[in-house]
Amino acid sequence: MVGQWEEEVDEEVVIRCYDDSRDRIQMGRVEKSCEIGHDHQTLLFTDTLGDPICRIRNSPFFIMLVAEVGNKLVGSIQGSVKPVEFHDKSVRVGYVLGLRVVPPYRRRGIGSILVRKLEEWFESHNADYAYMATQKDNEASLGLFVGKLGYVVFRNPAILVNPVNPGRGFKLPSDIGIRKLKVKEAESLYRKYVAATTEFFPEDINKILRNKLSIGTWLAYYNDDNTRSWAMLSVWDSSKVFKLRIERAPLSYLLLTKVSKFFGKFLSLLGLAALPDLFTPFGFYFLYGVHSEGPLCGKLVRALCQHVHNMAASDDSGACKVVVVEVDKGSNGDDSLGRCIPHWKMLSCDDDMWCIKPLKCEKQKIGLSERTKSRSSLFVDPRDV
Repeated sequence: MVGQWEEEVDEEVVIRCYDDSRDRIQMGRVEKSCEIGHDHQTLLFTDTLGDPICRIRNSPFFIMLVAEVGNKLVGSIQGSVKPVEFHDKSVRVGYVLGLRVVPPYRRRGIGSILVRKLEEWFESHNADYAYMATQKDNEASLGLFVGKLGYVVFRNPAILVNPVNPGRGFKLPSDIGIRKLKVKEAESLYRKYVAATTEFFPEDINKILRNKLSIGTWLAYYNDDNTRSWAMLSVWDSSKVFKLRIERAPLSYLLLTKVSKFFGKFLSLLGLAALPDLFTPFGFYFLYGVHSEGPLCGKLVRALCQHVHNMAASDDSGACKVVVVEVDKGSNGDDSLGRCIPHWKMLSCDDDMWCIKPLKCEKQKIGLSERTKSRSSLFVDPRDV
């Protein structure tokens, strides 16, 4: 996220709803000028495939606001509202994402104006809380949301990324069975085992599971096991909504990509995965609702992740180049789940920060960051990715 929190803007700023017929071309320029990254670091460009609101379109309620100075778009912000389980209660939360302000207009208060207008929209839709995600090193974003707008940090999940090696799949353990669940079966398991132990569990989980982007839910189990260990996860095909591309990266990564591509066949013979070419547009599978039970569940989680890799590797279109999952260590700092999920440290990051703010009562903020640690994990809604 891009943010600023210094001087107030000295020109008239108009905040209005995004109008696709008049704003699409200008929004493309805004996105281009606000590519994710910092000076001398990797830039991550999002290709929305011609739909600027593709990342929120699958949410129950959503909006995109733009900031206009004269006839020029200088910023934008997106948001959605959904019902979730939070603090053992049914509440509505507003998700803030896609805050953009073009460089020449930063540090003029436009970011603050956009967020406050979005919060007003949240309140008009009866949202109890607003939340957003950023990175630990994004000083501008933290300065705006935490330093000025009253948000507090409440979770620090890690984003784990594993490359897909086209045409080469993992050999799954013979003592493990994997079965695709029907939607009603998956919903029942999520409500029974996940809702009570997970923060931000979506009440409309049935709609997520039935969404056309949700490929399915799989259950892993031991063919002969008396410990009753099992694991499950669902898969969301983000490649059909938007694609990513690395615009700039360290020379070491570029060289490694080229070498990996050149020696790809030899690496395959050695049982090693080649690094995918992420400099061309690529899609990804997002794993959500990862849950496990029993003393021997770690191996089952790994088998499920390998199964999803094999699905992506066998896709003739080659659209999915990585598999992504966001995991939270929970209240006790337990990273056992993350250790079971195959990932490359080079592509992953552990500096994600979720921040939250109560919208209806200031007293709700007292001890908020501590109370949110009462549950063991965090449910990452694939519609928010």
